[in-house]
Amino acid sequence: MAVNRSGPLRRMGPRRGPVVVEKANDFKGTTKKLVKEYLSKYKIALTIVILFAVGSTIFSIVGPKILGNATTEIFNGIVSKLSGGSGIDFGKIASILLTLLTLYIISAVFSLIQGFTMTGVSQKLTYKLRNDIAKKINHLPMRYFDKRTNGEVLSIITNDIDTLSQNLNQSITQIITSICTLIGILIMMISISWEMTLVSIIILPVTIFVVKNVVGRSQKYFTAQQDYLAQVNGQVEEIYGGHTIVKAFNGEEQAINEFEKANKKLYESGWKSQFISGLMHPIMNFIGNVGYVAVSILGGYLAIKGKITVGNIQSFIQYNKQFTQPINQIAQVSAMLQSMVAAAERVFEFLEEDEEVENIEKTANIENVKGNVEFDHVQFGYDEDRIIINDFNAKIKQGQKIAIVGPTGAGKTTMVKLLMRFYDVNQGAILIDGHNIKDFTRADLRKNFGMVLQDTWLFGGTVKDNIKYGKPEATDAEVIEAAKSAHVHHFIKTLPKAYDMVINEESSNISAGQKQLLTIARVILADPKILILDEATSSIDTRTEQRIQSAMDNLMKGRTSFIIAHRLSTIKNADLILVMNHGDIVEQGTHEELLEKGGFYSDLYNSQFEEVEE
Repeated sequence: MAVNRSGPLRRMGPRRGPVVVEKANDFKGTTKKLVKEYLSKYKIALTIVILFAVGSTIFSIVGPKILGNATTEIFNGIVSKLSGGSGIDFGKIASILLTLLTLYIISAVFSLIQGFTMTGVSQKLTYKLRNDIAKKINHLPMRYFDKRTNGEVLSIITNDIDTLSQNLNQSITQIITSICTLIGILIMMISISWEMTLVSIIILPVTIFVVKNVVGRSQKYFTAQQDYLAQVNGQVEEIYGGHTIVKAFNGEEQAINEFEKANKKLYESGWKSQFISGLMHPIMNFIGNVGYVAVSILGGYLAIKGKITVGNIQSFIQYNKQFTQPINQIAQVSAMLQSMVAAAERVFEFLEEDEEVENIEKTANIENVKGNVEFDHVQFGYDEDRIIINDFNAKIKQGQKIAIVGPTGAGKTTMVKLLMRFYDVNQGAILIDGHNIKDFTRADLRKNFGMVLQDTWLFGGTVKDNIKYGKPEATDAEVIEAAKSAHVHHFIKTLPKAYDMVINEESSNISAGQKQLLTIARVILADPKILILDEATSSIDTRTEQRIQSAMDNLMKGRTSFIIAHRLSTIKNADLILVMNHGDIVEQGTHEELLEKGGFYSDLYNSQFEEVEE
């Protein structure tokens, strides 16, 4: 299946330093919806996550205090030995260390359980959201996709769902453990010495001030770096994509000069951003070390005064080192939460889009459709205030070959979209065998149509599966018969594994014309009553074009056929030609009748031959 690679240029390459966090338009409302409509279904699992995350954090926090007791015991033992006492009590130290080991093991087990549970919740949520989106896509009207690029829709299904899943998995446990750690460490520090705790807290405003200033100064350079990186990548993609043209017009020197200008700006902004942000670590280390010195001096003073033990000083220094970590983690989690909620907001907006509604008062019989089609005073506009089909009238009998011609923007493709009920008419009606197409369900209506479009569409699967796409229950014999009618059977037999060959992007041995013949075989097998053919032979060699035309002739036998014609020479034998301009039929008749009139069609036809001669 062909992959759409169009869309805006992606910024490639590593991104370091401060990241501009995307924010949700309605953070509170989206969070409430996420919790109420999705996360509330996992109350038990989330309760387990919270309890075990808290338990894991508590057991981990208590560790340094117990380790400090062991240090105090060793210190007291050494002092006792020097004073002629019994010395170090290794049994007591072993008991303390065994207790510490047990706590760490319990903490690790708790952390493992909460991580396993939270991963399960996030993946189940992702599974449900992807299913909801897959179902939603099939119920959205074509109007939605006309207003958005493929990249925008794919981004919701892939990027936004992944962002939501990953950030949810990390942020919930991280914010719980960070808050518990911050509160727990603060309590433990105060329990050891409120004076030393006060010194540690005084350092925080200094740290925050420095971080804020460094980030503020480096942010503009990181933004510029990303902009220039996009320019450099864009130039590389453009130049290598059109490398032949560059060489043909001797544009190498100009391309090099333009690249050097952009690359120089990228170098300057990159150097400044990396240098300024690189100052963060040594400055933070310096401030932290100043804090440790202040705490150590105060701790030594308190120990001399007998207000604190040596082990408690060691414990306090460990807590002091850990104190800023949960603050940094909470800052990171807040950014993750913003990204997560912004992604969730886009997913919810997609899921809340208006669906294609079936409003059927009476259901027409789908089984006996013959193929008579009537356009009765059809009026339509993609926007109600801009009508493009004004008053379209035409009657087509079953089995007729109808060509729709006209200049670009005349409304040819729009008429096809209305026939298939991708859009509903604003006024008037389209009738099939006297029944308004609104009397059929969309699914039933589209069973009677077969389409061969200008752009061939084959999915990743076997040749046989692609032909059977419109009729999955077809037998192998029916598939082969359809391929023969489409003049593609011989080619398929030359492929490795023939009908069982898998088609993918690497199937370069299948030409555009052969792909078109496969799509014709698909329609022949589906056996629809009405055909829509968007001529697709403009970029194909003459011999392949003749084969495709012959396959189309086989396809159209006994079926009502609408041909959107780009080259008027291919529809000379049409039973009726509808000439459209500005959304209306301005002329209709056979090829000979329209040429005799010397009107709009005649001008179109003659202009094409003049272009060929020129």
